[in-house]
Amino acid sequence: MLLEPFYLGSLKLRTRVMMGSMHVGLEGLDRGEERLTEFYRRRAQNDVGLIVTGGAAVCPEGSGGGKDFMTIYKEEDVTRWQPLTEAVHEEGGAIALQLFHAGRYAYKAQTELDPVAPSAIRSPINPDTPRALSIEEIEQTIEDFAAGAVRAKQAGFDAVEIMGSEGYLINEFVSPVTNQRTDEWGGTLENRLRFPIAIMKAVKKAVGSDFPVIFRMSGVDLIEGSTTEEETITWAKALEAAGADALNIGIGWHESRVPTISMKVPRMQFVPVAEKLAPHVTVPVIASNRINNPGDAEDILQRGAVQMISMARPFLADPAILTKAKQGAYEEINTCIACNQACLDHVFEGKAATCLVNPEAGRELDLPLYPSASPKKVVVIGAGPAGMETARVAAERGHTVTLVDERNEIGGQLNYSKRIPGKEEFYETLRYFRVQLEKLGVEVQLGKTVTAEDPLLLSADEVVLSTGIIPRNPELDGLKHALSYKDVFDGKVPVGNNIVIIGGGGIACDLALFLAKKGKTSLTLLQRGKSFARGIGKTTRWATIMEMKQKGIRMIGGIEEYHRIEKDKVVYTLDGEELSAACDTVIIAAGQLVNHSLGEELRAKGMNVHIIGGAKDALGLDAKRAIYDGAVTARSI
Repeated sequence: MLLEPFYLGSLKLRTRVMMGSMHVGLEGLDRGEERLTEFYRRRAQNDVGLIVTGGAAVCPEGSGGGKDFMTIYKEEDVTRWQPLTEAVHEEGGAIALQLFHAGRYAYKAQTELDPVAPSAIRSPINPDTPRALSIEEIEQTIEDFAAGAVRAKQAGFDAVEIMGSEGYLINEFVSPVTNQRTDEWGGTLENRLRFPIAIMKAVKKAVGSDFPVIFRMSGVDLIEGSTTEEETITWAKALEAAGADALNIGIGWHESRVPTISMKVPRMQFVPVAEKLAPHVTVPVIASNRINNPGDAEDILQRGAVQMISMARPFLADPAILTKAKQGAYEEINTCIACNQACLDHVFEGKAATCLVNPEAGRELDLPLYPSASPKKVVVIGAGPAGMETARVAAERGHTVTLVDERNEIGGQLNYSKRIPGKEEFYETLRYFRVQLEKLGVEVQLGKTVTAEDPLLLSADEVVLSTGIIPRNPELDGLKHALSYKDVFDGKVPVGNNIVIIGGGGIACDLALFLAKKGKTSLTLLQRGKSFARGIGKTTRWATIMEMKQKGIRMIGGIEEYHRIEKDKVVYTLDGEELSAACDTVIIAAGQLVNHSLGEELRAKGMNVHIIGGAKDALGLDAKRAIYDGAVTARSI
């Protein structure tokens, strides 16, 4: 079913898979439109049924960002987006424009306009209090959606999607939490639904009955006191009556304190929301959120409730995900692990989106992959993320590659990550690399320690040193009583249940959750800084801290000085007072150091050595940067 053609209204799609809307922020970069066009072209080449763009603002105050956000309120937007639609059509694909208004999520610093909303109620994730729309402004906004739809049709888009979920303007009108108006646009459910229904009717009238209009509605807000399940069903029925050709079911608001899209959320967790809504309408219903596997998507369709599947970030991780599924090459899929580190975290930082496991995403113009004009013998030392990507790309370019690691498994510190509760998706990344290295003929030598005199290195044309990092030990008396985080992840079980971890960054937090899963009941993190889980992205850091609190893990920050580690305690100063934390075991998770001594020896011998990843710079190292380093290095050889 998944890979069979499907009709959305009068529009024939190649498959039942929608590439869901993602704001990628390429528009604001140099050659922005060209970058965005190539980004979508790559996805259109690979069997996706319908691509939906990131949100395109229907009016200036509705923009979700500054110059790096799509717009559809200017006449020049018609010609601006025509090359994009033409590129998708050249590849046999179909593309819809998402009509968007940020509502109270808009930032005045970016739009230079006051955010607007049904009521003047500030979002907890936005510094600006919105201005309540007047009745005249509401009517104008409805016209803006309709006019944007007409421009989208003129620009060559095959359909439009109205963004009515995730807590943006339309969703704000529906929810009693954000709509506290006392006129005909607020109060009763009928009045709160007036705005989305008016937009749906106006858009459908403007584009005609033969032009598909999808409405992305909120299936569940995950906000206390917000729209009920019964009200949501009423909303869905009203949208169908107003002319919606399909309902795409969104989950949660950006300000919700319930994780919805991170890897901590089980796969397909929210599919039942769409499945429960579907029987109440006759138009196609589209399920979304944490569907990252074509096999899972097929199973959902086979259950018979929903008619289409929306996958967004999986197309960042692997543009060819559906083509590979069609060929039965499921093991070759570079699976989205829902880490958020390079996509959503980037967007919320005002950067262009890319992908941790696929650094080519969003960089299609910057990271072309050409065969090598002069194939070489390349030896990569270290099979962590940087080394694996270097070996994969170098082999794909035609080099003869040997990948060496002193451990007995590939993956480096990803083998620690995969053991953390909620991070098991890293198993998928390791599976992808293992399959690709074998397919491309990379010789993998594990359990091997090399020296500068090793014949393997002496016979190489190029050596890439990706030996990663080594744990940093603070200058502290009594370190003989402590373990390193590496010891624990490598299998050394701490004594007793009362554990003190020195460190409060991402690794320390992961370690605490790992030990909690192992049954350790008393865990304390100590660190000099006051902000815990540093280095974890904005979209997942809060969930990590919340989980630690739920498990009773203590976090003590602001330590002025560590004095010593004793057999049963750590002595430190906090707020000018000498204190101690009793424990059975102390674990050090206080940063990393570079590991590049071998590279210096090889360079001294005059060899061509590339030092990358943690071997080059341990500060702020993560898998995102390591894999990117490997991708760039392999293209330079």
